[in-house]
Amino acid sequence: MSPRIRGLRAGRAWFRARPTAADAALALLLLAVGLPQALLDDVPADGGWAGPDARQVVLLVAAVGVLALRRRFPLLVLAAVVAALVALTVWRYPPAVPDVAALLVAVYGAGAYRPLAQGVLGGVLAVAALAVVLVLAPESPGVMASLTYVLLVVGVWVLGRNLRMRRVYFAELEDRAARLERARGTDARAARIEERSRIARELHDVVAHHVSVMTVQAGAARRVIDRNPAGAREAMSTIEEVGRTALSEMRRIVGVLRTDRDEGDGGELAPQPGLGDVGELLEHVRETGLQVQLWIEGEARTPSPGVDVAAFRLVQEALTNTLKHAGPAARAWVRLNYGERDLTVEIEDDGHGTATISAQDEDRPGHGLVGMYERVALFGGELRIGPRVGGGFGVRARFPLEP
Repeated sequence: MSPRIRGLRAGRAWFRARPTAADAALALLLLAVGLPQALLDDVPADGGWAGPDARQVVLLVAAVGVLALRRRFPLLVLAAVVAALVALTVWRYPPAVPDVAALLVAVYGAGAYRPLAQGVLGGVLAVAALAVVLVLAPESPGVMASLTYVLLVVGVWVLGRNLRMRRVYFAELEDRAARLERARGTDARAARIEERSRIARELHDVVAHHVSVMTVQAGAARRVIDRNPAGAREAMSTIEEVGRTALSEMRRIVGVLRTDRDEGDGGELAPQPGLGDVGELLEHVRETGLQVQLWIEGEARTPSPGVDVAAFRLVQEALTNTLKHAGPAARAWVRLNYGERDLTVEIEDDGHGTATISAQDEDRPGHGLVGMYERVALFGGELRIGPRVGGGFGVRARFPLEP
């Protein structure tokens, strides 16, 4: 880029940041070009026009000088220009470049920088002043010339009005873009919060279930380690296996928070567990000593991935609560009922954990119960949790199979 172009761009940016200075420069330019023409032109002796003098110079300087304030006070500037133009005509000074240009610039400012009502008032004032000037002029310009002058003034006002509407339109577009950008940022923050909540629910389910299994197995190993070392070793092996499984699931869940640089072995790409893994889940639970039975009713079919994971986590959380609260001699049942349009998941036990779970503060329920409600509600399902007839506790959820 040449230095000349850079200088022009820098000057344009400077004037754009200082509109009053730009208007003052415009006024000085009009005076520098038009004032010599007004003073040096020959005035016809027989036309009734007055010759140039100091009063004409003062009026021309006043008419053009007020243009420096045309953006801040458009109507006052137009009124001042009109008054100077009428005075010049009354004192029979011939039209000159400065006063005509000042009128057109002032009319443009009234249309471009004022609301519609005030802009229309300025346009009417300019046309009326032009009519007065044409009537008072010593020489009549004729009908066609007069009509041309009026159309020129109206055209300049319309141009200013259109440019004002364009500026308002672009300002509205910029404001709308800014609002959309803020809304997008808000949506992104909400999505991050929702993702963190989902990860927290997943981690709660994984940790609560596997730690409960490990705790039960560790207690069993401690009780039988002296009289049944083989059984204790088997329990310790189960603890090791469950611990590895928990770590693997936690790695997969937390893997979504990692960057590309953190991904090494691709283990985070393993699929989330679903209803097809319920059998393996029940095997781990049976190893703790809890008797669990599974019934599948209806024609089994694969639900949507989200419902698949949510139903599995529901079974996992319910059995975890059974392990923690039902007692050593409890039994549990898991029932999956595939209907035509929905999937019903029921988990029941006959333990004595009803009072323990129900005693939680209703205003501050456990994370597991909150996670259950959120999971089911997320997919438009229904959830019922409470004591069952005959003792024990039950969880019943219905998931729609169709989105």
